[in-house]
Amino acid sequence: MDSAQIETPSLAISGLPPTSTINSHTSSITLSSPSKAFSSINHKSARTSLRASTIDAVFAVVFGLATSGILLNNFLLELGAGAMVFGTLSAIPMVVHACQPIGAYFSERVSSRFSFAIWTYGVSRSLWIILAVGIVLEQTGKIESGILINLTIGIVLLSHFLGSLGNPSWLSWMAMIVPRRLRGRYFGIRNSVASLTNLICVPIAGFIVSHWYGGTRAGFGVVLGLGIVCGIISLGCQYFKRDINPQVQNSSRIHLNSSPVSRETTPETPETPLIQAILADTNFMTFLVYVGVWMFAVSLSNPFFQLYMLDTLNLNVGWVTVYTSVQAAATLILMIFWGRLADRIGNRSILFFVGILMAIIPVFWLGVGQTNVDLWLWLPLLHIFTGGTGAAIELCTNNLQLGIAPIKNQAKYFAVAAAVTGVCGACGTTLGGFIASHLHWGGLPGLFLISAAVRMLALTPLLMIQEPQRQSVSEILQGLMDRKFSLVKKGI
Repeated sequence: MDSAQIETPSLAISGLPPTSTINSHTSSITLSSPSKAFSSINHKSARTSLRASTIDAVFAVVFGLATSGILLNNFLLELGAGAMVFGTLSAIPMVVHACQPIGAYFSERVSSRFSFAIWTYGVSRSLWIILAVGIVLEQTGKIESGILINLTIGIVLLSHFLGSLGNPSWLSWMAMIVPRRLRGRYFGIRNSVASLTNLICVPIAGFIVSHWYGGTRAGFGVVLGLGIVCGIISLGCQYFKRDINPQVQNSSRIHLNSSPVSRETTPETPETPLIQAILADTNFMTFLVYVGVWMFAVSLSNPFFQLYMLDTLNLNVGWVTVYTSVQAAATLILMIFWGRLADRIGNRSILFFVGILMAIIPVFWLGVGQTNVDLWLWLPLLHIFTGGTGAAIELCTNNLQLGIAPIKNQAKYFAVAAAVTGVCGACGTTLGGFIASHLHWGGLPGLFLISAAVRMLALTPLLMIQEPQRQSVSEILQGLMDRKFSLVKKGI
């Protein structure tokens, strides 16, 4: 039987020379298939794929800021939406994550990651054209604002559902394209470019919405139209990425040798049911516990920070977009740093120590008021702190998942993780909305305190997760204690 040998090239990213040797998890793959999807990947093809993915991130960010976040929240607030609508809107993306195993199932039965992405994301983004038309009809008095609120929620639901079907396939696609040793640096660069785009575009979009001659609703319609165009351009960038055939990817048999890790074809063995395989993988199960509890804790309070600024503090949407840009700037500045540090010391350790800092963020919100000091000092500092720590959590969680999930049926593992985080996040948002709406439960202050406590609790499973070729958090802590004891002993 013919076989195709894949050597994942080392790429000239972040100062690495093109000839660098990468002893990565994806350094060598031998597949028992002659498929062209896994023919030899040269340096030029791989670099083109990563550049296309980076450009894709730029346009995707513009689409995302027009269809979610502060602009969409302000639009609904202008239509008369209440706290429960905000809670429902925040819960939808998390609930539909539970549908990702369905997307993973179908994505593993097609022959092209590219085609699957076009069908899922293409339809998902095109649905927003309906809302753009609805805004025009509302502006001309042909439909009421209540109908537009329901239409918005429906589009958010369908759009995120279709997007969730494509997420596992896309993540598996990126895992095959980006070498493990470069993941921290590459995703750090990619996320930094996305943050820079967000930093530039959010204030511009906020200015358009606030100063559009037809009013804020019409201004949002203009921004939405531009976002839809950028979303379609983002999909076009997928054409320039190296396509992967899931059938060939899953036909390989993988075993781990001593470093570097290699993957070679082995004799066929009886297929283990996916659920049974995941339950038997204690390391991945521990990861699921961590991301599930963490997402629940974060979702308790995060969706209500913007509502707190817009409603309780009664801030103009322009102010809120400025703070959002400040947060994006902090993410931009620190993302590459976190990526390089993750490649050096591992993702799990960063998640633990930075997670402690991020856990206390909800407590800081309790001191926010409407004074000039709060507006000009406290809120900017709070958003800088949130952006810096959030960059580390987002980057390292993604990289840790890529590192511990097996290559075979990888998209299904990602889908299960997404389903867990989606369900837990939806529960957190729903409970958060209930607590925020009932003063006898403490309202927003009580909600923020509960969120901080649960965030701290969520860090416990990280002590037991094993990251390939890295020390565990407990081993690092033990090493620090031993070193401190040694220094104290020498001093004595």
